[in-house]
Amino acid sequence: MEKQARLVKVHNNLFVSTVWAIPTNYSSETGNTVILAHGAGTDIKHEFMTDFQKRITEEGNMTILFNFPYKESQRSFPNSLPLLKKTFRSVIKAFQNSQLSSARLFIGGKSMGGKIASYVADSRESLKGLIFLGYPLHPPKCPHRLRTSHWQDIGQPALFIQGTRDKFCQFDLLKQELSKWGGETTLHIVDGGDHSFKTLKQIARTQQDIRHEISKVISTWLNKI
Repeated sequence: MEKQARLVKVHNNLFVSTVWAIPTNYSSETGNTVILAHGAGTDIKHEFMTDFQKRITEEGNMTILFNFPYKESQRSFPNSLPLLKKTFRSVIKAFQNSQLSSARLFIGGKSMGGKIASYVADSRESLKGLIFLGYPLHPPKCPHRLRTSHWQDIGQPALFIQGTRDKFCQFDLLKQELSKWGGETTLHIVDGGDHSFKTLKQIARTQQDIRHEISKVISTWLNKI
């Protein structure tokens, strides 16, 4: 695996850090590229993001992580929605302008990062699909405030990986809402998992086991689409 650190221009003097992980003997003519965005409280150096980048890349897929501007500036509060979307689109454009652009492109992310991916997906015909590592269906304790009004406009297939104890996603409500997605959906359940797929102690599965399973599910899904 080869890792490359690149700066991507968003606008004017605003740049964000990205990390491109390229598998050994990777061919963009036949391979997949996955752009993953971090959650609201993490960044590209967070263990959750770096571990999944490593695992997905080891399955033979090129991966790109990137920071949103507020994390690039080491701030804690997310940028405005327009700037978050512009940043994601800038990273997509950087990939499309690279020598690796012939690869099939998938986007997604953890929590907020996945939500932003869904906002930029509707008008992109070149996009093959989306991956959600815990979609934030609603704010905690507010299941009536659904973040699905735009789902019907998205025609690409999507893989939802969700824990059954996720406070950002009432599980029965998610299964009901999936019918609103404009394309095909696949739901992978992490039984007893929370928003980061951590399980209760009485469930005899390690985090390594769960993440290994998730990375295999992602790789199988990518190659099926």
